Amino acid sequence: MDRADRQSQSETLSAALRLIRSHRRMKSADVAHGMNMALRSYEHFEAGGGRVNLDRIHRFAEVTDSDPYAILAALALGSPEFALRTVDNKLMTILMVALQEFDEEVGDVLAELDARTIINTFTRALKDLALQSVRRDTAANAWLQQRLGRLVSPGDGEDEGSSGTPAP
Repeated sequence: MDRADRQSQSETLSAALRLIRSHRRMKSADVAHGMNMALRSYEHFEAGGGRVNLDRIHRFAEVTDSDPYAILAALALGSPEFALRTVDNKLMTILMVALQEFDEEVGDVLAELDARTIINTFTRALKDLALQSVRRDTAANAWLQQRLGRLVSPGDGEDEGSSGTPAP
């Protein structure tokens, strides 16, 4: 890995850590304390200083209740926002657990899968996930629109106070 790639990874890591910490409304000192680190050491880590440290990423994720595998994936994707988008649903941890179970189940047969089958399977699964998200949003919006009419809006009643007298 050349110097530019390391710099880019450092910047991505730094941005991801800051986004997650801010999302959790935590101060640097709180995270440093939770990770059993001196504040300056934590600040150096959050700034992307030094090499990527897996142990620190996992400890950070534990303290901030985030997904360590999403932070690592964010580095590969060059997208700190990915780590933030998956902070609550733990997408990458779920994927890693599923991959671990798949490896245990199929064992050496895994080597016989061709790349095209793997690509098609993952592409189809990810498209299905995206579709589920859209359907959920559409269903939630439909539910809300259907029930909004039942609420009393300020313009529905007469402009009177509770005593039956006109409001000033």
